[in-house]
Amino acid sequence: MTILKEKDRQEIKKRFEELEGNVRLLFFTQEIECQFCKETGQLLRELAELSDKLKLETYNLITDKNIAEKFNIDKIPATVVMSEEKDYGIRYFGIPSGYEFASLLESIEMVSTGKTQLSEGVIEKVKQIDKPVHIQVFVTPTCPYCPPAVLMGHALALLNDNIKADMIEATEFPHIANKYNVRGVPRIVINEDHHFEGALPEQQYLEEVLHVVESHSLQN
Repeated sequence: MTILKEKDRQEIKKRFEELEGNVRLLFFTQEIECQFCKETGQLLRELAELSDKLKLETYNLITDKNIAEKFNIDKIPATVVMSEEKDYGIRYFGIPSGYEFASLLESIEMVSTGKTQLSEGVIEKVKQIDKPVHIQVFVTPTCPYCPPAVLMGHALALLNDNIKADMIEATEFPHIANKYNVRGVPRIVINEDHHFEGALPEQQYLEEVLHVVESHSLQN
């Protein structure tokens, strides 16, 4: 039994005709004690079948520990979206289902084309960030406001090597959600101690990131 409906498969296949560079999907899994690893793996396999630009690689969190450590994977299911040669720090922790499936498609397109939907002014400011930034976006599959927050983080990561961005499905990782006091989604956590909620416009989102960067500069 397939996850994607035939109509959706055809629409995605046509959409993926616009892909330019090859995209690697690195899937980290483990059969035991992983609620949605099986479904995530099947979803990614079905997706990879829709374009010869997509290459799916599957790794076991335990037996492929060296690869997991290389990509800083510490929880599963996990998906890395990267180009053929470059890891931009774009991560999905948990199954990208519901509304988040749309963000996965757009992240694939961003990595393949190297293009974002951000304004030129925002892009220039992002490229000037010279401090490490780790963005964690907590989501649920039923949240319609979450994908823009995820995609904004992933766009920033695409533009600047100092930035890494994770989507974390809150209900799959309740211990992590509790750690960061997630009560509503999207909840965006930057460098562990700064957070905000809601899908902010790109300029305001960037201002939150720059606030963290500036605070880091002042501390040093």
